Amino acid sequence: MMPTARKTSQILTASRRADATRMADEDRKRRNDQGGPATGVITKTKPQTKRPNMYRVLILNDDYTPMEFVVHVLERFFGKDHEAATRIMLHVHHHGIGECGIYTYEVAETKVTQVMDFARKHQHPLQCVMEKK
Repeated sequence: MMPTARKTSQILTASRRADATRMADEDRKRRNDQGGPATGVITKTKPQTKRPNMYRVLILNDDYTPMEFVVHVLERFFGKDHEAATRIMLHVHHHGIGECGIYTYEVAETKVTQVMDFARKHQHPLQCVMEKK
């Protein structure tokens, strides 16, 4: 007895469904899944930025650089007003060292280089250094 076309179509459809179910079961076993849809948690993490190290820029006293030149350097390169620059210059004169400002590494390095170049250009032995705070 030959099955009709409709029965043949139903048998093929049922066979395909069984194949699909079997393949899905195999996929779940491979993933070690419990039968539910695959889920995951997406978390958004904020990068923790570390504050940069800070450096003190210091001017050292010498016996040859004029006080007016040191005041000019403090005003020009460190943005000090005349009164603050004079106060720092006197501190350097009396204590041998004075702080011009606190900056990140790159800024401090640039300011030290600028001051040293400016002092050499004007033939003064002024020393400017930086140290980690």
